[in-house]
Parts: sequence; structure tokens; C-alpha cells
Amino acid sequence: MSFIQLQQVTKIYHRSLKPAVDNMNLEIEKGEIVTLLGPSGCGKTTTLRMIAGFEQPTAGMIRIGDQIVYNHHFSLPPEKRGVGMVFQDYALFPHLTIEKNIMFGLNKWSAKERKERAQEVLELVGLGNFANRYPHELSGGQQQRVALARALAPFPNVVLMDEPFSSLDAGLREKMRHEITAILRQTNTTAILVTHDQKDAFAVSDRIVVMNEGIIQQVATPKEMYRCPKNCFVAQFVGKTNLLDGTICPDLKHVNTHIGRVCLPRRLERRMENVKVSIRPEGCRLSKDGKYCGIVERITYSGEYQELFVRLSTQTNDEDPLIIYAPIDQDVEIGSVVSFDITPELVALVD
Repeated sequence: MSFIQLQQVTKIYHRSLKPAVDNMNLEIEKGEIVTLLGPSGCGKTTTLRMIAGFEQPTAGMIRIGDQIVYNHHFSLPPEKRGVGMVFQDYALFPHLTIEKNIMFGLNKWSAKERKERAQEVLELVGLGNFANRYPHELSGGQQQRVALARALAPFPNVVLMDEPFSSLDAGLREKMRHEITAILRQTNTTAILVTHDQKDAFAVSDRIVVMNEGIIQQVATPKEMYRCPKNCFVAQFVGKTNLLDGTICPDLKHVNTHIGRVCLPRRLERRMENVKVSIRPEGCRLSKDGKYCGIVERITYSGEYQELFVRLSTQTNDEDPLIIYAPIDQDVEIGSVVSFDITPELVALVD
């Protein structure tokens, strides 16, 4: 049996015609790190708050461990669910020392036990010498680790993290992704994160749950999510992609599109009519003798690669140019003709 289970969970806010979360079914294993990923307003934070007990579902069932924490006639209070919460702004008490911030949630423990546990989790997050400091004396990354330490202190069943990296700058953000994930794995903590940032989700997750308009679009590992998006929304939200209309060839291994015949990663089991194909930009590899060719209309530099916008002769003016990633050291100019091949492993059929 899964450690956390949501069955047909729905949330409809008062005076709202549309559910914020619509008939959600999700299972999470013990020690798993799962990220709810989606645009603002998709229902991911509402889902987190229902698991925590801060919001009451309109319908459905939520179970944590062996205990049902919500169904249609019962709701366990948040403080009894064994949930540790890391808020977006960390929510540290400015007038309390770091040690007392952590001890705050251990009010049923003895004074000695509280102090020992506070020091234990501070050592765990690498802040053993910061017990007597105040939050304003710490950096953003240190405050985040204190917030995690406070959430871990009472030995929770699950840690819930709402946009935990959003207030950090890019360099610190990458560092904290690694550090927080290492701490969660070291303690074998089950964790659910909420974010709208694809890089956050890919860096920390065992599985990603992509949501849109209150509905789960796909649940998959980061690699599977990127290489095999289930539908157009996932393909476009999780990274950039080229979406093309096409028809399946008789060999069930290729798709005819307006840019030519595109090879699929594997042969289909049955014939399909009109389809949509997702081609990732890095799946288009520049090659002197490439099968496809077009004119470069625009170039964007990302620092790690060049983003080329290429229009093929078979495309009309109202169709979007293809996006191709090229090495940063490759000389490409606007107006030049480039040839490329398409890697089948980064091609997927989407709904």
C-alpha cells in the first residue's frame, strides 16, 4: 500500500463554478520526493494545503501512512497529521533565536529533549554553530535550511514544501536544490514540493506530477516526462518543443509532416489517423549533410547554447519556425542556411 494516497479528491471554492482540484488520484511511496508542477492557479498549492489539513476537500479521501486523515465524515486536525511544512517565505519568528524557532513545534517534549533535537537537526542541515543567532543574521539559503530543520524536528510523516526555492537567486537556488535533496534522502523523508519552475522539479524529484486547471496531466519520472510527454500541454510546459501535425506512415515507424518524414523512437502497435508530434529543440542536430534544411530567421543566446529559429521551405508564413539548439561555439548567422537531422529518441506523439 502506498504511503500517501489521494482518492478522487476535489476542491470547489465557494462561489466558484470550476473546481480548483478536480477528482485527483495520486499515490506516493515512503521516502519518495514528488513535485507538483504547473502554472499559477492550476491547483498545486491547494492540493498541498489539503494534505496538510489547512484546506478541507469538497470530496474524496486522503490517507497518510496507516491513517485516513480526511474523508467525507472525518477530518484530522493539521497538528495531528504528522506533517512538516516549509512555507515559501520560511515563516521564521524574527524575535526568536534559531534554536528556539526549531524548538517551537516541540512543545510536548521535555526541555532537555527539545534542546537536543534542535541541535541534532541543526547539525543535520550544517548549521550546528548557529543556534543562538536570529533569522535576520542569516542568509536566504541558511534561513531555508532552518525552515527545513524545523519541519524535520518532530519526525514528521511527510514534509510539504511550497515554492521552497523561489526567493533565492540563481546560483544559490542551484546549490540549495542539491543540499535540500541530500538532506531529505539522508533522512529517508517523504516529501511533496510545489513549484512552477521546471528546473526545480527536475533537479529534486523522483517523480513529477504536472497539473493544469485542477487536473493531473501526467505523472512520470523527470526523464520520462521530458522524453515522452503525454499531451501538448505537458510538452510545451516542460521545456520547449516543436509541435507538428502529421499522419502515420504505413510502416508505423515514421510520421509525414510538413517538414518531411520524421522517424519515431519505436514502431507503433496500431495505425493512427491524424497525430501531433513533439520534437525537442536539442533533438535537432546541425549537420553538414542533414536531411532537413532551412533559413535561420532569429538567434537567441542562452549562455549554454544558441537558440535558432529556422524556417523550412515547406513551411508557410503563418507557421512557427522550428526551434533548434546549437552549440555556443558554432558560427551561425541570421539568414544563413543550416542543415540538421532529428534524433528519434527526442520525438514523441502527443494527445
